Amino acid sequence: MNSLEEQLRQLVEKACSYPPGNPQRRKNLTKIIRLIRKKLWYEYTPYYQDALQQTWVYFCQNICEGKDNTGKAYNPERATIVTWLNYYLKRRLQDFRIETHKERDKTVKAQVDSFGNANQTMDLVENIAAEPEVPPLLEQLYQWVQKDPDGELSRIKLKGSPVTAQILIKRRLPPEESWKDLAAEFGLPISTLSSFYQRKCLPILRKFGESEGYL
Repeated sequence: MNSLEEQLRQLVEKACSYPPGNPQRRKNLTKIIRLIRKKLWYEYTPYYQDALQQTWVYFCQNICEGKDNTGKAYNPERATIVTWLNYYLKRRLQDFRIETHKERDKTVKAQVDSFGNANQTMDLVENIAAEPEVPPLLEQLYQWVQKDPDGELSRIKLKGSPVTAQILIKRRLPPEESWKDLAAEFGLPISTLSSFYQRKCLPILRKFGESEGYL
């Protein structure tokens, strides 16, 4: 057993020798956190800090008594603290990832429906589940807008401004930027940007949806 693991084991034993809420328990748990925080799994996602916060709460609740509805306290014979927490952290990140994808799918479906006819509504989640080989619509949209294969998106411009259909569609895809922020950035009225989007961008999006078989 290396020195760090021995140190952590001793700190756990010491922390758990005090009752919950005792200052000495908090002091020793803080020492453990300082030793392991840079060893935990990291990924660059907008919800990482939320998942990490949940992990620290889980750590404090389960390191001794097992209060997180699991009924099991941390068992040093089964895993190191870092392995134990990394497993929990990755599970929480997965939960956030799934929830984010669900929200994005709902937003994309709403956007696709907005430029489709009422009787052409599709259920994006069911389509993907039925045909897993088909890439998600959102990913296809991102790639198509980014590449602009025939240059059409970059050719369509809002007169007297640097705004193109490519720029505006990209900025309005999930997680979309607000019209207020875009208007402030480009120095244009919200109504001007919104009108350009309705007149020029939505028809192109509809054409893309039809060409890919979504509409």
